[in-house]
Amino acid sequence: MRSKNFLSLFIFIFINIFNINYSYSIEADVFVQSTVNRASQALNNKFSKEEKIEKLKNIANETVDINGIGLYTLGSYRKIISDEQKKEYNTLFEKYFLKSFSSRLAEYSNPEIEVISKKKINDNYTIVSSKLVATEQRPEVKIDWRIYTKNPENLLIRDLIIEGLSLARTQKEEFASIIQSNNGDINALFATLKKFINNN
Repeated sequence: MRSKNFLSLFIFIFINIFNINYSYSIEADVFVQSTVNRASQALNNKFSKEEKIEKLKNIANETVDINGIGLYTLGSYRKIISDEQKKEYNTLFEKYFLKSFSSRLAEYSNPEIEVISKKKINDNYTIVSSKLVATEQRPEVKIDWRIYTKNPENLLIRDLIIEGLSLARTQKEEFASIIQSNNGDINALFATLKKFINNN
């Protein structure tokens, strides 16, 4: 899938954020730090790969708005499919996302990420800006985390924007391309997701 490289980079970035001071209040940048710390602990070598994957799936379920991302990536098609099809899609997308996230994340080592700032867009969203620190092997990369903050006690990751390119938007365009190239048949997307989910 065209978004595979961006998803892989998202997973690579997700593992470790540069240290920032903790606060007793629930802030978006602290939320990102806490989530990444949990992921790092899950990647401890004392766990088997299978155990790591299960722990990472649990973290993603608690910190990522999988349903919200899924509906966004379905785009306008969510308005024209039946309730039964929408239910099937939500189930498939959750399995697809969790498998992509956990299986790839389990293979990565820690990068060095520096949190630069946070910016409240409105009551619903805050952007946490950070950068992947440059090395001899790679250039500096700008990463923005789009955090859903409507409920300050339950912050959720809605998107990751890498050098201005939205992971969620890229996934949305890919899904639309699959459907459009199959004469608007949503079942073509379902088949693609099932193939990925069932591929060991």
